[in-house]
Amino acid sequence: MTINGEKVALTELASPDFKGLFEFAGVNAERVAVERNGEIVRKADYGQVQLCDDDVIEVIHFVGGGNR
Repeated sequence: MTINGEKVALTELASPDFKGLFEFAGVNAERVAVERNGEIVRKADYGQVQLCDDDVIEVIHFVGGGNR
């Protein structure tokens, strides 16, 4: 699978789902948006999606800004 442009073996994840992906990437699921194979994945669906070797995943981190 590809995560943010880098090849990652599915076996490197603790589990073949978004929980395993988030643990592997060290991200908080509440602070990211995820695209799988060109489609946005709803947070409500994270627990139902099993990842595959040929998936292309993009994880977008939200960054907060301050007032000027």
